[in-house]
Amino acid sequence: MNVTISPSRVRGTVRAPPSKSYTHRAILAAGYADGATVRDALWSADTRATAGAVDRFGGDVERREAESDGGTAALEIEGFAGRPGVPADVIDCGNSGTTMRLVTAAAALADGTSVLTGDESLRSRPQGPLLEALTDLGADAESTRGNGQAPLVVTGPLAGGEVSIPGDVSSQYITALLMAGAVTDEGIEIDLETELKSAPYVDITLEVLEAFGVDARQTDRGFAVDGGQTYSPAGGEYAVPGDFSSISYPLAAGAIAGDDGLRIEGAHPSAQGDTAIVQIVDRMGADVTWDREEGAIEVAAAPLEGIEVSVEDTPDLLPTIATLGAVADGDTTIANAEHVRYKETDRVSAMAEELGKLGVETTEEHDSLTVHGGESSLEGATVDGCDDHRIIMALALAGLVAEGETTIRGADHVDVSFPGFFDVLEGAGVDLESDLDRR
Repeated sequence: MNVTISPSRVRGTVRAPPSKSYTHRAILAAGYADGATVRDALWSADTRATAGAVDRFGGDVERREAESDGGTAALEIEGFAGRPGVPADVIDCGNSGTTMRLVTAAAALADGTSVLTGDESLRSRPQGPLLEALTDLGADAESTRGNGQAPLVVTGPLAGGEVSIPGDVSSQYITALLMAGAVTDEGIEIDLETELKSAPYVDITLEVLEAFGVDARQTDRGFAVDGGQTYSPAGGEYAVPGDFSSISYPLAAGAIAGDDGLRIEGAHPSAQGDTAIVQIVDRMGADVTWDREEGAIEVAAAPLEGIEVSVEDTPDLLPTIATLGAVADGDTTIANAEHVRYKETDRVSAMAEELGKLGVETTEEHDSLTVHGGESSLEGATVDGCDDHRIIMALALAGLVAEGETTIRGADHVDVSFPGFFDVLEGAGVDLESDLDRR
């Protein structure tokens, strides 16, 4: 699907979709349990992949009902009680890196062999450190091509114990080990070999584990979880909070095109590092207020100024910040960004290239991206979404203020994290058309 956006102003009220990060963890945690109801879950391509893995391990995930438009659902999950069965078929993780990493560790608990794969993009992402860690803990975990990338073959069962792992490749390795470690006999103690990047995502994991009755903790050298624990949420239910990675897009839309203001609901505080986007748009000069108790953000457009910001702990914000920088006066430097190159696509290069098609000047370095807003003039063009939901949504923001029409190719990939994204934009007053509308 291709979507064409004409210059538009946004207004009214929108609601944040549920958190993808919390939903992944909650679905798998319910799988580790006897079962649970996960309310306000994000039902997207990525989270369906995690649900499918729970099914493969002998659990059952049923979407009870759609609670609203935009992919929100209540999920009734029958778990596998901490002991995954050996899958009868390959586990297809689609495009979801979170699914592959969390499920790889779960597969190591099964008394037999599991095979995991994904789409072309996912098969290019690094899994080597996690495979080595699982092997050190008593499982047998290999890449079929010997390059640390999927397809993966994992044979358990996992014993547990102490293991060291780098912290600067993916925090999802830590999450995977903590979630699986709780149901091993020995537990798992993780020593970090390097500084942990994307640390707030491990905070999310600790928060979800606590909600499911599992004790995991940070240590002087890394993290640890005791074995022999049971997953069991209070009252048999868990509610997923709103997603600040997704909130970043309507928030940025209001900051650059919200002349009459835009209200974003469902923005309750949580452990998500991407709540930093509120402070970022405020630093750049937008008119923004966040009522944390009510869970509502009000944002209005104002002249923006370039800033320097680190995405060490908030890699998913880079595309949004880059678009804000294209509209701002002066330079916006996004630092500590090397790990952002190992997402669904190399998001540093992708944003530099696609913004360049719109007339934006950038300077790309290995660990940073500088957007020269003062030297740029946004002009409509045809851009490539790079099969990456976050690139697509960030480019859609640029289309709001570019001169002329902006066409985004492959726009249907927003379903990975924000189903109904373009419906939300239309509801806020954006003039857009998809090629599906013409059929």
